[in-house]
This record gives sequence, structure tokens and C-alpha cells, in this order.
Amino acid sequence: MSSLGTPISIGAADAARLLSMKELIEALRTAFINGCTVPERHHHTIPVPGEEAATLLLMPAWQEKHGDDGFIGVKLVNVFPGNAKKGLPGLTSSYLLYDSGTGAHLATIDGGTITSRRTVAVSALAASFLAREDANKLFVVGAGRVASLIPDAYRAVRNIQQIKVWDIHQDSAIKLVEQLRGQGIDASVETDLEAGTRWADIISCATLSTAPLIRGDWLQAGVHLDLIGAFTPEMREADDAAVAKSAVFIDADEAFHEAGDLVQPIVSGVFKQEDCQAKLSELCNGTASGRDSAEQITLFKAVGTALSDLAAGSLVYKLYGRSG
Repeated sequence: MSSLGTPISIGAADAARLLSMKELIEALRTAFINGCTVPERHHHTIPVPGEEAATLLLMPAWQEKHGDDGFIGVKLVNVFPGNAKKGLPGLTSSYLLYDSGTGAHLATIDGGTITSRRTVAVSALAASFLAREDANKLFVVGAGRVASLIPDAYRAVRNIQQIKVWDIHQDSAIKLVEQLRGQGIDASVETDLEAGTRWADIISCATLSTAPLIRGDWLQAGVHLDLIGAFTPEMREADDAAVAKSAVFIDADEAFHEAGDLVQPIVSGVFKQEDCQAKLSELCNGTASGRDSAEQITLFKAVGTALSDLAAGSLVYKLYGRSG
């Protein structure tokens, strides 16, 4: 662990190694039960001459100091759309962790790893309440950095026996399937979204789609639908019919204002905020129940919260210290 004035730096490889899905999911469960202070996230526009403006995003969260526990965390994200033309990543992120008793800077952690791993772990945590106990067929929609982590996360909460992968770029789906097969997992590429949707017990989408991919007419009784993408009002992964026929759960109230999968159905009148069954914190602390029957269709929509970042960042820091 760091001492006062000597923060440690934890890179992507170490952060990924330390954040096993089982341990991260349990840390998130505890965090959603205990809660923390999560102020409104800050967006700042940065002009870039001759290019689309960039965005600086700050996501702070903190918890009171109790004994050796208590942290302040701030995720800083730079989004530079013009970088694509330069062959550079459009997004860079760092996570800064501090002691909430003294304000001492403890660690700087790779923000991309924190974000991607806590994102799928939150979805899996929700699925531990919302997916059928006997669910064993997982349909992964998307094959990018976040989507590629979905199988590992869901296998931590359900006995997944078969996985199918769809991606708009079939080469990406093939690559992910080959990786899964290399781990001894029964995986295959799915080229038909409707067929994959009708086949699955659990559908998890992590895409950048701006048009619905999953249709409500395709959803079978008892399926659980997880929507990770569509983190802006203009984006969409499921249509109005899918939302209308599902019991909807969210990670945070921001989903009503930021997630196109809920913003657009609210505008069209097929969904109201009061139709939401519960937030993830209520599922974790037992004040709300999850799935109420084997036939119910459940839907979880997350937009991300700084609480999850703090849970992941503090876990990395503590495990890094224990590992020396």
C-alpha cells in the first residue's frame, strides 16, 4: 500500500488481473447496500481547432472514513472524437483514489479497466436477482472490449453452458468465439439476431447502436434482457415493445435521463418512470424483490454510477497492497 505522499500507479494489466469477476461482483453488492456520496457528474466541453469539440468528464464519489476503510475516488475521462482520424484512441481515462480521512492520494489506476470490468460486473450482479436460476444459454450482442467480458461476468452468477455471439462486424464475433472456445466454453457465432434472441435465457447487449437491435416480439417468456450500451438519449439497443413487455430495473436514476432505451419510450408514452420496478441498490439491500415468476421477462438498464467505480477502484487498491 502507498504511504502518505507516495501514491502507487496500477496499470491496466495489474488492474485486470486483480479484478476477478466473483470478487468484484461481491464488492459491488456490498457497495450498493452501503451506498456512498455520489454528486452529479461534471461535463466540460473543450474546443479543438478544426475538429469536433472534446469532452472532459469527471465522476466523483466518496465514503466516510471508518477504521482503515474510507475512500474518495474521481474518474477522469477525456473523449476526443477527432482522434479516430489520427489513428489514436478517442477515449482515455484515469481513476484517482484518495483516503477520505486525510485526503492523501493513494493510487492512480487505469480508468478504462475500472470502467469496463465494473460495467459487466454490475450487469451480472443484477442478473443474480433477475435471471432465472436455471438460465444457462447466453446471447452476447456485441464483441468489443466491454462485450468480450460479458461471458466471464455471467458465468460468475449463473451456470452458463452455451454462448452465442453476434456483432455487426462478423470478424469480431468470430474472434471472441475463438477466445471462448480456447477456454473450453461451448460458443458459436450467431448471424441472426432474431434467432439468437429467441434461443437465449439471457441476452446481454454492449454496442454503440443508435437503432433498436432487440425486438419485443422476439422475447420469449422467462428471458432476462441486459442493456449495457445506449448510454446517451440518442442511442438504442431495444425497441419500445421490449421495454413495454418487460419488468424494468435500473442501476441509478440517471438512466431515466441519459439512456436512450428508456428516454425514448418515455417520450413515446409506452413507459413511465413509475413503471420501473426497482433500483439495483434496492435489490441488493432486500427492500425490493427481483424476478417474481419463471415466465416473467426482466430488463436491466444501467448507465454507470461513480459508486461502482469507487467499489472497483478501492478493491484494486486493497488487493494490490495484499499482493505486494
